Amino acid sequence: MRLALKIVIVAGLSLAILLPLLMIRGVIHDRQRFRQEAIERIAQSEAGRQAVAPPVLVVPYTETVAVEDVDAQGRVLGVVNRERAGTWQFFPQTATLTGALAPYTRRLGLHEVRMYSLSGQLGAAFEARIPENAADAVAPRRIGRPYLSYGIADVRGLRGTPRLQVDGAAVAVEQGAGDGMGAGVHATLAPVSAGDVLRVGTAFAFELAGSASLAVVPLASDTRVALDSPWPHPQFNGRFLPQSSAIGADGFRAEWAVSSLASDAQRQHRQGTRIDRELASLVFFEHSGADLDVLGISLVDPVDAYVRADRASKYGVLFVLLTFAAFFMFELLRQLRIHPIQYALVGMALAIFFLLLVSLSERIAFGTAYLAASAACIGLIGLYLAAVLRSRAWGFGFAGMLGLLYAALYGLLVSEDNALVLGAGLLFVILAAVMLATRRVDWYALGGAPARGPTPPPLPEH
Repeated sequence: MRLALKIVIVAGLSLAILLPLLMIRGVIHDRQRFRQEAIERIAQSEAGRQAVAPPVLVVPYTETVAVEDVDAQGRVLGVVNRERAGTWQFFPQTATLTGALAPYTRRLGLHEVRMYSLSGQLGAAFEARIPENAADAVAPRRIGRPYLSYGIADVRGLRGTPRLQVDGAAVAVEQGAGDGMGAGVHATLAPVSAGDVLRVGTAFAFELAGSASLAVVPLASDTRVALDSPWPHPQFNGRFLPQSSAIGADGFRAEWAVSSLASDAQRQHRQGTRIDRELASLVFFEHSGADLDVLGISLVDPVDAYVRADRASKYGVLFVLLTFAAFFMFELLRQLRIHPIQYALVGMALAIFFLLLVSLSERIAFGTAYLAASAACIGLIGLYLAAVLRSRAWGFGFAGMLGLLYAALYGLLVSEDNALVLGAGLLFVILAAVMLATRRVDWYALGGAPARGPTPPPLPEH
């Protein structure tokens, strides 16, 4: 009966430790939110997530059309001539973007935000025919000056003045992407006439800063993108994955080739979808609701300090259960009486480890923070258990077992692809060790109840 009561008390204490663990996880999530706010503040002051698009050749025009004139009651009064403005949009036959992403960081308080600078060269080739005037037109169209419209999600990220060459000649780049064309820059071309065929080759050199991610809209009939960077942890996303990629410790290189037959970007652009700042964020991270096809890349830290601390806290309950189970075994096997308060104090020491971990990792490298937090908690528990268990050998031996457990947990945290299999293997090893250590234990004797043997066969009747 006393054994059952003790089990109930230990189980209750294990559940009670969940409360501080949940509070610590809440602190971790709050710090993650503060970090996200720091990212947004830096994006507001420098540049946000970026998206760029190949140039679109835009030719504005004004035409005179005959329309019915109606009164307020809807009666037709006659036919009148009215002017109507419009634009023709021509997409490039080919577009090639090459460039290098150079990562750097910005700091706001305790938080570091990863930024990048793209040194890019964007080439495009057009072959477009200006429509002829209709034979039955009321008056010839008035065709305005054509211009090249370059879409850039956040033009604040442009460093210096971009350089544009059209058919080998330098052309001035002007502010804005053009009327109704969204964010970006544009360049005005020479006048054209109805029926002209425009064959234009462009070369656009620019340097663009952004935060976290870059998206490219494949507007050309044949869009090719080649990017490289010294950052070793790229995440490819968007609707199109690279055709080829090479990733190593010294960085990555990736190449895309997208045909307009595989992309709906041209139709989406004609319908008015633009890569303004909000859209660059939307299409890049929430593709299910995206309005514009993109290919893209993020420079990510595969397991950052907050993610690691959050993952570590998920193992907090396991740490407490294993420690309490070991306490319970010591109490039963060595006939020691460990007070529930002593259970609770050790459980709190285990819980405070995770709070130390997240607070230290904001100021020093995660590995160093983990070592410092685990050494402090293991040392405290070892000294305390040496007195509780009335043996320095048992106390520091128990601390050594905790050290192995913390080391195994660190291996789980730094592993991105093998965390599940390593965690499952660790649990199996721990369970196997407990089962082997207790395989000869007489639980009935420990519980104070006599063991019952097999029921003897009935006596024969005479």
